Amino acid sequence: MTLSLSPNRTRPASTAPEPSRRPRRPVPIRSFPVHLAMLAWSVVTALPLLWAVISSFKTDDEILNDPWSLPSSPQPGNWARAWTEASIGRYFFNSFIVVGGALALTMLLGSLAAYALARYEFRGNRVIYYTFVAAMFFPVFLALVPLFFVVQQLGLLGTYHGLILVYAAYAVPFTVFFLHAFFRNLPIEVAEAAFLDGCSHGAVFFRVMLPMARPGLVAVGIFNFLGLWNQYLLPLVLNPDPDRYVLAQGLAALSVSQGYRSDWSGLFAGLTIAMLPVLIAYVAFQRHIRAGMTAGAVK
Repeated sequence: MTLSLSPNRTRPASTAPEPSRRPRRPVPIRSFPVHLAMLAWSVVTALPLLWAVISSFKTDDEILNDPWSLPSSPQPGNWARAWTEASIGRYFFNSFIVVGGALALTMLLGSLAAYALARYEFRGNRVIYYTFVAAMFFPVFLALVPLFFVVQQLGLLGTYHGLILVYAAYAVPFTVFFLHAFFRNLPIEVAEAAFLDGCSHGAVFFRVMLPMARPGLVAVGIFNFLGLWNQYLLPLVLNPDPDRYVLAQGLAALSVSQGYRSDWSGLFAGLTIAMLPVLIAYVAFQRHIRAGMTAGAVK
């Protein structure tokens, strides 16, 4: 005997209790000073940037007489004048060459060194690793004088490739320190399977391990880009040729020349152009930075 449900008969309502929502925990009072300090820090950091961007669209009279107001009529010509007449375009191109070359060299050498130190056991492994770590705490200005003479004797003073090599040497220790944890936490079984399939050590690194460490590579790449793009002390000492000035040097020279000419609108336009790559890079890759910072800490 089979039982069938009549079409006119309604199904009993489910008696399963609905999942209760977890009540929100109130913010403890002791955290209010922390939030207030963070809010104040955000305002102090963002307000000068916003003021510089707004001032880049003003006239010189508006900047001097009414600095906190919005521009009555935006002046996009300030950006064009800063790009051409103030040579911001040339400085931007120089920075692109130097930072791009240094970043590529840093990521290649840093990832190779971090992988070797993390995955291979050999005598002196820890000594080499802690040497890289110690180099992060060495103030760069203490090495400027001997570094200047070394670069000069090599014939690399005031050249693109000389500055690229110094930038890379400056950024490699942090890259090795950052990526070391990622390569140590990668599953060794994947590498062993690749070796069994006939891959060489180089093929395992470039085709297996490097793609698996992508979050760390993106994060450390953004950090290196921000640091190298804003670098001023090294090019000031090692790059005396005005035609090869990077953007930081160009802005310093622009602040002097445009200040004497009273072209404040052009100065703010050049400053805004210099800030744009850094802001765009951080906004575009902020999720990758957070993912990279946490991926290396969890096995």
